[in-house]
Amino acid sequence: MKKQFDFVGKRVILFIIPLVLIAAGIISFFVQGFNLGQDFTGGTSATYVLRNKENQDEKIAVTDSIEQELKDLYEANGVSGAKVSANSEEGSITVKTSELSTETQLRMKEAVAEVYYIDESEYQYENISGNVSKDLKEKAIIGVVIAVILMLVYITIRFDWRSGIAAVASLAHDVLIMLTAYTILQIPMDSNMIAAILTILGYSINATIIVFDRVRENNRLYSKKTFAENANDGVNKTFTRSLNTTLTTLFTIGMIFILGPSSIKAFSLPIIVGVVAGLYSSVCLSSNLWILLKGKKAFEKK
Repeated sequence: MKKQFDFVGKRVILFIIPLVLIAAGIISFFVQGFNLGQDFTGGTSATYVLRNKENQDEKIAVTDSIEQELKDLYEANGVSGAKVSANSEEGSITVKTSELSTETQLRMKEAVAEVYYIDESEYQYENISGNVSKDLKEKAIIGVVIAVILMLVYITIRFDWRSGIAAVASLAHDVLIMLTAYTILQIPMDSNMIAAILTILGYSINATIIVFDRVRENNRLYSKKTFAENANDGVNKTFTRSLNTTLTTLFTIGMIFILGPSSIKAFSLPIIVGVVAGLYSSVCLSSNLWILLKGKKAFEKK
């Protein structure tokens, strides 16, 4: 008989590991907060492609010194707190500030054009009001809450209420681990974050349902065993499938992260973290949480 890993016996350790990571995320949040994008904060974004004034066909490679130069340029023209980020693949540079009037933004564009040549076709300007960002945040929260509630109802109907709560707690783990990555790595939080979270919720709940299905099947086939024994056996039997699915997904997203532009990397990195978190929660947490909610009955023979 193939040797099995004792997921149930090691449940305390398996619970402690994510708690430590989430605690690190909480500390990071209070120390440096989230890197909120303009989708959530509102403001003005201007994207330039800097070219040599003498040779307009020559793009200027964006370096740290040029980023600082643009910050100083904005500061000198009365716009403080500018955040400058370069897109090396596209050869562009984006300056994000608090919400600016059209006149102020045109003045800043002229100030940059005094130093570098700016092609009008390559210049992009976007203004997001605080009301729009507030509305986006509210809709994001509502969307996630509705998705979780529907999943809870579905799991409860398919299995029981304890498994539903265990599944939702596992999903909460995945979201918290993703948010931990956002704050520790200072990944920009924008509308892509909503898509990333909903993607991981769908991915993770699918893996959890497969584990729960096997646990239920074991309870039917091996009625003389305890629920905890059948749960541990179910996790072990689905582990290879869960691992292979995760690795296949990570290979694809990993290549996107490595080869894609910076805008795609900011979206794919949280997905990578979420996929790994989803594997961990479905394998190490979901059944153990179900056992925890069943209490002593989980270890009693029928």
